[in-house]
Amino acid sequence: MKSIRSRLLLAAALLFAGYWEMQAEAADIDASLKTILKVGPEGQGNAEAAAAWKDLSKGSSADLAKILPAFDNANPLAANWLRSAFEAIADREFRTTGKLPQADLEQFIAQTQHDPRARRMAFEWLLKVDAGAADRLIPGMLQDPSTEFRRDAVARLIISATKSEADGKTDEAKAALLKAIDAARDEDQVEAIMKPLDKLGAKVDLARHFGFILDWQLIGPFDNTQKKGFEISYAPESELKLDGKYAGQKGDVSWSKYVTDEKYGLVDLSKVTAPQKGSVTYASTVFTSDKDQTVDLRLGTPNAWKLWVNGAFVFGREEYHRGMAIDQYRMRAQLKKGPNQILLKICQNEQTEEWAQRWQFQLRVCDKTGTAILSTTRDSKAPVASTNDAGKPAVGKAVAKAVNFQAGR
Repeated sequence: MKSIRSRLLLAAALLFAGYWEMQAEAADIDASLKTILKVGPEGQGNAEAAAAWKDLSKGSSADLAKILPAFDNANPLAANWLRSAFEAIADREFRTTGKLPQADLEQFIAQTQHDPRARRMAFEWLLKVDAGAADRLIPGMLQDPSTEFRRDAVARLIISATKSEADGKTDEAKAALLKAIDAARDEDQVEAIMKPLDKLGAKVDLARHFGFILDWQLIGPFDNTQKKGFEISYAPESELKLDGKYAGQKGDVSWSKYVTDEKYGLVDLSKVTAPQKGSVTYASTVFTSDKDQTVDLRLGTPNAWKLWVNGAFVFGREEYHRGMAIDQYRMRAQLKKGPNQILLKICQNEQTEEWAQRWQFQLRVCDKTGTAILSTTRDSKAPVASTNDAGKPAVGKAVAKAVNFQAGR
């Protein structure tokens, strides 16, 4: 009896010791993660992060699921440390046992609120032990917040549509392509979808699809010689009187209406405002929101710029001719229910090189996944994709003339 009691006491002691050992390990992992998340620019916390990374990298496969959520609060430097630690553990486990915690990885991938970098890394490691994961998961990611996952899902639809068209199944091809265009966000994929859709007689309103603003009021030019205009607060920054007249760079200037019919909402200021060099132009529009909401304002421009919403400064960048792309700059902004005034300042410098002549911008409103949010004043009956009698889109012409201001669309 005494022997049995001794064995039970020993077992209980071992379990107790094991419990506290696990608690200590969990505390060590949490401490290491917190240290890494504190790393900052110019070497701030770098030595401590290196030591924490060394401890963290000694973990087991069970610790991988604890590292992944830390990406949610990680700056780019901290994310590099976390990725390195995760991959050190995963690589060691995979080479040693050929296994990884598949269920934990797949569960994390499915949790779309987490950082896209971490979800993608988990997916890539999951594929090493589960080759069928892509076929199982990617088709359901057409509306995923991660641009990479969404892109993969769209690519599969494009391939499917190509095969259907080759087999003479044009209705199936068109349906797949329309589904793809609804999810596509990258310009190259959109263009790849548009070509076969046009061939199949389908019309797609790309400006509406992306949520580009088409209607603007423009005023300028104001002086930006020697790049001084970026910091000067010209009249439109202090008052927005669309019937006002102000002293400009070469005389009085007033607001004029401009509507672009360019498929990606491009506004080419060099065609409507002169002089082009060393100048500032303001663009204003009203976006009517159906509710109070936080949105993405995504801007593309090769010029220096500032942006305001309802008179509040959102962001700006004094940089010229670094290139231009859709969603080049992304800003979060708060819209109130009803009309919201958006003001954009676009500055052109005095460089004479051929590549420095563009004075353009495009601005769209969307949610954080890139899905368009449209002003309620925009024609709600117009479809994103449809077919007209000729099978081709009907496009209007841009106008630039002084008229009463109308709400942006």
